[in-house]
Amino acid sequence: MSSLVQQLSETFAHDNDFFAIRAYLSDAPVMLVGFKSLIDVPNTKIGLQQHSEAASLARISLDRLKASLGDVKPGPEDESEAIAAILKGKLLICFEDDSACVIADPVPKMLDRQVDQPTTENVLQGSFNAFIEDVNTNIGMLRKQMQSDKLRVHTTVIGQEETTSLSLLYYEGKADPAFIAKIKRQIESNRNRCVRNLQGLSRYMGFNAWQTLSNFTQSEIPEETARYLRDGRAVLLLDQLPIAFVLPGLILDAFFLESDRNLTAPLMVFVRSVRFIGVLATLILPALYVALVSVNPEVLRIELAVSIAQSREGIPYPVFIEIVLMLIIIELIIEASVRLPQRIGPTITMVGGIILGQAVVQAKLVSNILIIILAAVTIANSTIVGLPQTIALRTAKYMIVVLAALFGVMGILEGLALVCAYLASLTTYGIPYVSVYKIRNANNHG
Repeated sequence: MSSLVQQLSETFAHDNDFFAIRAYLSDAPVMLVGFKSLIDVPNTKIGLQQHSEAASLARISLDRLKASLGDVKPGPEDESEAIAAILKGKLLICFEDDSACVIADPVPKMLDRQVDQPTTENVLQGSFNAFIEDVNTNIGMLRKQMQSDKLRVHTTVIGQEETTSLSLLYYEGKADPAFIAKIKRQIESNRNRCVRNLQGLSRYMGFNAWQTLSNFTQSEIPEETARYLRDGRAVLLLDQLPIAFVLPGLILDAFFLESDRNLTAPLMVFVRSVRFIGVLATLILPALYVALVSVNPEVLRIELAVSIAQSREGIPYPVFIEIVLMLIIIELIIEASVRLPQRIGPTITMVGGIILGQAVVQAKLVSNILIIILAAVTIANSTIVGLPQTIALRTAKYMIVVLAALFGVMGILEGLALVCAYLASLTTYGIPYVSVYKIRNANNHG
């Protein structure tokens, strides 16, 4: 047994899925080293034996056989490099005669799911493929979408105690070289930091993880990600995360989809306009109800004011408490419908939306008009593109409701001004969030 195999056996002595077994390739004794949980050992041994027998019949030398198996590492190998290889699911083939090692690709265990439809972004007309956890598969889907020799992929192994792969993709000739250089420098300067989620990636790239809106636009659809690449943006793919992180993130990403272009131009404009209306309705309607009922009732026509007063007859709470309680209940229903199993989720939604809504009205806890407003807001909140943008929109309306309760209609205008100011303050390496990202030497993709 070579010194490297002995070191690895001591390092993983307490791991039952570690193996170091003896075999023969072209009559040369070898040790096969890896993890049973990552490698299909029986099929891998059969494949190696068949490959060895074919090499013997073709009278291929042992050195050529080693080269055909994988990456040859002659002489004593660094233990850390060998550990990194087998932790990625590689097979280590150590030849006992000359201490050479080969890092080979075995028959892997099927640990990744198949390419499936997106779960958080529904597509009406367009590609139904979605990213999965394997970063190489995700890169392959993007190459199939674009099929261009200008697509550049730079993969970096990041982390120290735990490692993962971070891939940077961009369209050469359309992406700004200075912008890409900034991203590469940021990646290289933090190679020892491990990233597992969006907050970690934000800190890794030098962004504030406490921002309500991320600097990234997230997508799980290769078709949409390919459009961002054609627009000159950069895309980060993190292994074991089925999401593409697009830089820079822009406000228009919440309203425009590539699949919209599968409609005629008038229909595309109509659909995108509906999304803008949905955002305004979500931000304004709850606050407008509070402002007109409790602070500025003189703005209403007398008939509407009487109707609202009659609907609120017997309700013991102020308007502000009434709407905040119902908004929180709606948030609980939405969160429960996401977390519960799919067979139970629709039932809970029906119970919360119909039975609970009818019960609180009959119990004189809220008004009928408020139920209508909440239903409209809940629907309008989901019209924009992207789950993070939807959640950020849900949180922004609370600030405007508070300002409306304090200052009435003027509070709504102040709240909208604050939202606009916050959006205008966001930048990604000097590129404003509210800008239309113009790329040099690129046709504007719209």
